Amino acid sequence: MARKNDAYDPDHPPLTTGEKAKFGWYIARMAKRGIAGENVYQGDLEKKVDRLLDRARERAEKDQAKRK
Repeated sequence: MARKNDAYDPDHPPLTTGEKAKFGWYIARMAKRGIAGENVYQGDLEKKVDRLLDRARERAEKDQAKRK
């Protein structure tokens, strides 16, 4: 059986259940806008995803510091 990798990866921080739901919602909205055409503005959703990942990254780094 494969073991879970507990090593922290800054490119892929662990997400909470709520963050996963928001992430999926934002990606679905981006896909919907992508269907509408190439000239549709998606910067607002990209910023929201970036902020979500930044918060998750900060939380993971804080948790790593506590464990040491």
